Amino acid sequence: MKTWTGSTNWRWKRDFVLLLFTGLMVLLFYSLTTEKNRTKRILVLKLQEKPVLSPVAISEESITPLKNTKHYLVSAFMDQRVKGFDIRIIGIFKRDSIHPLYCSFCCGGGCNKTSPANILPHSDNFGFPYTATDILCQIPKNCDPSYVTVLTQPSSNVSDHVFIPIRNKNEEMRFNFTVCISSLFGDYNNVLQFAQTLEMYKLLGVNRVVIYNTSCGPELERLLQSYSQEGFVEIVPWPIDRYLKLTRGWRFSEHGGDLQYFGQIVTLNECVYRSMERSRYVLLNDIDEIIMPYKHDNLVSLMNTLEPQNSNVGEFLIENHIFPKKHFEPSRRFHLPQWEKVPGINILEHTYREDPQRGVYHPHKMIVKPKLIEQTSVHEVLRKFGEGYKVPLEVCRIIHVRVALRGYLKLEELNEDKRLWDFQDTLIPNVDKALKRAGLLPAEEQN
Repeated sequence: MKTWTGSTNWRWKRDFVLLLFTGLMVLLFYSLTTEKNRTKRILVLKLQEKPVLSPVAISEESITPLKNTKHYLVSAFMDQRVKGFDIRIIGIFKRDSIHPLYCSFCCGGGCNKTSPANILPHSDNFGFPYTATDILCQIPKNCDPSYVTVLTQPSSNVSDHVFIPIRNKNEEMRFNFTVCISSLFGDYNNVLQFAQTLEMYKLLGVNRVVIYNTSCGPELERLLQSYSQEGFVEIVPWPIDRYLKLTRGWRFSEHGGDLQYFGQIVTLNECVYRSMERSRYVLLNDIDEIIMPYKHDNLVSLMNTLEPQNSNVGEFLIENHIFPKKHFEPSRRFHLPQWEKVPGINILEHTYREDPQRGVYHPHKMIVKPKLIEQTSVHEVLRKFGEGYKVPLEVCRIIHVRVALRGYLKLEELNEDKRLWDFQDTLIPNVDKALKRAGLLPAEEQN
């Protein structure tokens, strides 16, 4: 009897467990099926709420080849300053292959609305086959576009083309000053001068630095990434070398290639428009230049003085002054041990300044009000809605530590200029912190 009872109990428990397991599996299957159907319904409802755009490719690159042409698109911006046009596209066009084009917009439920394009090649091409080019378009009626591309025929199949986003539609003013660094390329690894320049610009009141980066040295790359994470530097990838034969020179007759100086003029214009709705002023200068006020503590005070006197000015020209890197300040007081292993030039050690040769052309760089600029070159604005003004050199000039321009001058023929030393107490520890943050300065080597 005991054996039979034990067997019955065992079988009952086994059947109960199997029944329970089966029930749980049924419930689980029902739950998953119900959730799947509910998710499908939600997706259908969401798709019904908003029209589905035609299936087109959207570029996330900074350079986009234009189908059926030898041209490239860079960026598109809302720009209604020129009567009859709403959109400005920054591009790189082959000068001998410019033909009528059409803008195609994505708006509402499709990407098939077009309008004729007005093509404006920039006049400063220095003889190169390719040049910076603006494409102006009018938005068709009843269209609120998010994307645009350019077609060779108005009836082209847009599904074969790549669209780019339209910027500056809802941008807010966030910055007083933005610095645009046009192009970084090769194995450039001048880390110390770069860190000193960025920290100097912070002290002068700059809020954002935009850098177009093709390539650079490994240590400088680490420093760039550190500043990018901090939010001070905005890095725009610039893989122009994938598409064109490039040169480090600015004149085609001497240097050859397809486009001037890694697309310097293209990136300067792109940066002006990128900054147009978010920055009150834009500084256009090279990576080794500092636009330095000499009668004001910072750029804010400088422009607060210049602006009321020049309210219709959109281009403030700043004279370039060379500080030859071969001449060192004799006391070597800023030859700091913690910077000895950091690659690059220590600009605090170079305090001798060349006088420009007044009998020949002398270049300037610029502070501009972007909303008054239409097209710019490297040393002057080509098309603007305001006027230009040369800032007196005793008020503001560029500190440019580099190879001597007038190398025949003797040391006694140069001017001693220690303006940078006025910022030493804050500049030096800030540079140390920036280098340490990038892992380029061990903690024990800081002051």
